[in-house]
Amino acid sequence: MRVLGVDPGLTRCGFGVVEGRPGAPPRLVDVGFFTTPATDAIGPRLVALEREVERWLLEHRPDAVAVEQVFSQANVRTVMGTAQAGAVAITCAARIGLPVGTHTPSEVKAAVTGNGRADKAQVSAMVTRLLRLSAPPRPPDAADALALAVCHLWRGAAQARLAGAAAAAAAGPRARVAAAEGGTG
Repeated sequence: MRVLGVDPGLTRCGFGVVEGRPGAPPRLVDVGFFTTPATDAIGPRLVALEREVERWLLEHRPDAVAVEQVFSQANVRTVMGTAQAGAVAITCAARIGLPVGTHTPSEVKAAVTGNGRADKAQVSAMVTRLLRLSAPPRPPDAADALALAVCHLWRGAAQARLAGAAAAAAAGPRARVAAAEGGTG
């Protein structure tokens, strides 16, 4: 499975692509970041980011996209820019039919370090180790994007199975039997 991780940001957005499967070491495909000038108007910045996300999607052909969930911060402008950038990435992926997973920062930290309160240095060190890199990815947004992709690679399949099981349970026993027999319920 190939996953594109996106650490959303309007001023700097991190991208990371990894391949692998749950239980196996992931492999780095590509990593990078994209910037837009803070002095530019919001519209052109979002359009530029949309084009860059589309470029990563076309170039790397991921099976899924993982985007960091926005969490509450004291700086409302930062939260807004992060949310807008994340929405651009989600929209670009949805437009071409790719599944999108969103992960909280603590979920990503726990997935790659075992500690949901790990700092950026610990996340970067584990990403470097997991992907067998000679040096930590720079800037930190790039390392965070790789961590998102690894998190999704390892947790995404389990989350999809749980969602499917929950949907089947909600449908009731007749629907589960019909589905098992190939019917519609």
